[in-house]
Amino acid sequence: MSEARNVKSVRLAVAQSPVRDDPRDVEALRESGREVRALMREARAQGARIVHFPEGALCFPSKFVMSVDGPDEVGPADWDRCQWPVLQSELAAIAALAGELRLWTVIASVHRLTHPNRPHNSLYVISDGGEVVTRYDERLLSKTKVSYMYSPGVSPVTFEVDGVRFGCLLGMEIHYPELFAEYEKLDVGCVLFSTSGTPGNTAAQAQGHATVNSYWVSLSMPSELSATTPSGIVAPNGDWLARCPADGSPSVAVVNLDDSSEAAADAVTYGRPWRREARAGIYTEHQVSDPRSEDRTAAF
Repeated sequence: MSEARNVKSVRLAVAQSPVRDDPRDVEALRESGREVRALMREARAQGARIVHFPEGALCFPSKFVMSVDGPDEVGPADWDRCQWPVLQSELAAIAALAGELRLWTVIASVHRLTHPNRPHNSLYVISDGGEVVTRYDERLLSKTKVSYMYSPGVSPVTFEVDGVRFGCLLGMEIHYPELFAEYEKLDVGCVLFSTSGTPGNTAAQAQGHATVNSYWVSLSMPSELSATTPSGIVAPNGDWLARCPADGSPSVAVVNLDDSSEAAADAVTYGRPWRREARAGIYTEHQVSDPRSEDRTAAF
């Protein structure tokens, strides 16, 4: 029952920001960087210790823009089209600001690999000292991503801020409950899920994953999708505690991830430990040998 004894809290900001899709466009990359840094400042002004951005916060390269068979057909991506020096300079500026603000920053970007390997689709975790401390690479990619664009990642990633353990997921991985269950086994307190948009009711799935695992889920979406799915933070009981405006504006929503709060206490103190105990085989000693149990056609 460690969750019940060791109450931890950290102030998290989830962002929604515009997502641009052409990594050849230098000014668009620069504008994305400026918007990210403005939201970082806003998050820090609201007392956040960590801020979480959507997939494509700097750029979400279009499969048509990148295709060697494009722009009308999807084919293998030509990553030489990406303005890598500009992307790297914007990431460096974001890291520098994270150190200046003393703000942990989780920012999505393309992570370049050695030629001829395709890049990863990634989330960089930048510490409040301005250093990249780890990186999550999307593992369960869409058919287009894995066929034409990216190299898949291979492992989950966790990190801690003020004693709270976070896990990272990306892209369309909200459709895979086994990934969320994996992070429960790794004892995370919150999963950060970044997407540029994915089919289905993403908000409902975020609530479901939070509820069945009794941990916090931060859902970071593009601002363009806020009319139907604004970014927000779900408590371990499945309730939305904060959401960004549904008006398309770049913004942040900020919440204290406090396991002793009304929205978390019962789920963390009782629900999560009990499910772990149930899965560990507690029922075995209570099972019986009885012909009326074994005969599944027995009536009444």
